[in-house]
Amino acid sequence: MTERLPKAILFDLDDTIVSASAFTPNAMEQACVRFAPRIPGVSAEGLYAAFQDSAMEYWSEPERQRQGRLNPAEATLAIAASALDSVGVRGDSGLAGELAQSYLATRERSLRLYPGAIETLEKLRGKGVRLALITNGSAEGQRGKVVRFGLERHFGCIVIEGEFGVGKPDERVYRHALAALDTEPGDAWMVGDNLEWEVATPQRLGLRGIWVDWAGAGLPEGTSVKPDRIVRGISELV
Repeated sequence: MTERLPKAILFDLDDTIVSASAFTPNAMEQACVRFAPRIPGVSAEGLYAAFQDSAMEYWSEPERQRQGRLNPAEATLAIAASALDSVGVRGDSGLAGELAQSYLATRERSLRLYPGAIETLEKLRGKGVRLALITNGSAEGQRGKVVRFGLERHFGCIVIEGEFGVGKPDERVYRHALAALDTEPGDAWMVGDNLEWEVATPQRLGLRGIWVDWAGAGLPEGTSVKPDRIVRGISELV
């Protein structure tokens, strides 16, 4: 039986409506395959592992994560330089810059809408559900995705971290979207792939938290977050 729809739904963007990894080869892996031959004694697998480790370490610190979201080029350059350093290439800013740019360009080309995403938004609007888009990241990068995929017409409110000044999980973001849609928390859902940003924090505010597990991996072991509902894609909402 289809669940009764709320008055409003707040949507995440990345890995909820659009994705750079669900439908195409991993952009980081592709960049490492291209650049590993230029590094003596380093395989593509070794460079990829170093890139992954550097990225995990970089994004693990909350304030650095926030700054990196707002300046992805600078963040990626720092990650690439750290990865190269760990495989013995130190001080080569030129190579680090090329590796970072290759990854970013590949990732940008890889962006795709999830199947049925636009149709789902249209169905929801047709049923009178008020929609908001809440996304972290730079103003230029995230607004570019909104324009590229023609998303603006589907949402009564769009909150982009780089434009608004703060991002998820700051409570002001959700409250602003709810106010813009003239909706109380108890009459709204938040839908997205991040358990803290799209489930735990919205639940504390009184919204239902719908987790998008697009990879079908299930809840991480040891998590205390309990989504009100788990879906593989937003098309399951209607």
